[in-house]
Parts: sequence; structure tokens; C-alpha cells
Amino acid sequence: MSHDPNSRALAVMRIGVGLFFLIFAQYKILSTQFTLHGGFQFWINKFLTEGGAYPFMAPVLRNFVLPHATFIAFLVAYGELAIGLALILGIFVRPASLAGLIFMLTLLFSSDYPGPAAPLWQYFGASLSHSVFALCFVTFLLAQADRVGSIQPRHTGTQANTSDST
Repeated sequence: MSHDPNSRALAVMRIGVGLFFLIFAQYKILSTQFTLHGGFQFWINKFLTEGGAYPFMAPVLRNFVLPHATFIAFLVAYGELAIGLALILGIFVRPASLAGLIFMLTLLFSSDYPGPAAPLWQYFGASLSHSVFALCFVTFLLAQADRVGSIQPRHTGTQANTSDST
């Protein structure tokens, strides 16, 4: 079965984003520094002390995320693993993309604040590390990103007629 170039390009982008997420997850899972030894808390505190968190997000980080840091660190680590595997394998692509979009928006609002006096363009420039992935996830949500390169067979809605008409 031949696929159109757009479907192949979308599969390359989906698998590439999935590989990034596997890389992000592997050091968090294979080492306990991020999950059990303060790595996650280090980053949250850095976002808060260096002014990277949007003003509406700072209380959430302080009053909810830090008190539940170990649980959320594991959620982040294994969430990244699940997103990466889903995208690479082409299974559960839409749910993984929705989770990825929410995760990227959370990171954007937690760490990419350019400051209250920044011109509008700096908000976009400061968010590039998260907004580009967010746009990829929106694309995967809107398109049939699992059409090519998926281990899950897709049903096209048409079936071949196998009966004889003699």
C-alpha cells in the first residue's frame, strides 16, 4: 500500500518527537536523581527563584507541585516514556498528543515567562523550547498521525468483497 508524502512526513515528525521524549524520559527513569533525590524540586525551585514561572503559575508550583514533588516527578518521567513510546509505535497517538500538549503548556507557563515588561515577541521567543513541541502535538491531534509507521493496523472503512458472484 503506498502512502502520500504528507502521511510519510507526518510519521517522520511523530517518530522524531517520540524519540526526543524517550531521550527526555530515559535519564529520569534510569537514574533516581530526578525522581527521588531532588532533581525535580531543583527545577521547580529554579523556575520560581529565577522568575521563569508566569505569575498565575507560581502559586500552583509552590502550593501544589512542591508538596507533591516525588509523585509528580514520577508522573513526569513515566509520562514522557509513555508519550515517546506511543508516538514511536503509532499507538494511542491522539491521547498521547493530548497529554503531551498539556505537559508542554504546563512547562511553558512554569518556565518561559520573559517578564512583565517584555514586548510581545519575547513571549514567543522565550517559549520556543516548549511551543514547538506543543504545535507538533496539536498537529498530531488534528491529523491522522498514525496512518503510516504504526504497529496498529488502520481500518479504512472499506472491505474487499471475497464472495463469488457466480
